[in-house]
Amino acid sequence: MTWLPPAITPIVLLLISNIFMTFAWYGHLKFTDRPLWLVVVASWGIAFIEYCFAVPANRWGHTVYSAAELKTMQEVITLTVFAAFSVLYLGERITLNHLVGFTLICAGAFFVFKGPIPA
Repeated sequence: MTWLPPAITPIVLLLISNIFMTFAWYGHLKFTDRPLWLVVVASWGIAFIEYCFAVPANRWGHTVYSAAELKTMQEVITLTVFAAFSVLYLGERITLNHLVGFTLICAGAFFVFKGPIPA
């Protein structure tokens, strides 16, 4: 993805990666009538595709971001993708408790990217 700036490439790849991983982990919840072994195998296949995006995201992203920043980015992206997935695909509601929890996680992300706090 050399056409994207180096700081943006890992974000785009992590977004794609998390869409696949969310379906791998939670997509089967709409198919409770299928045997567990079948959804495990299907999830493995989807997770393989996810890794094809996550590994380059972290490899290339580490040239621009620290490992802690990459992990923090991944968590915030995961929550964002999951929130959309749970509403749009699973038909669940996001409650005020969820929003408060997600906001606190985003506040933590702010401090990871803010840099050292002077003592």
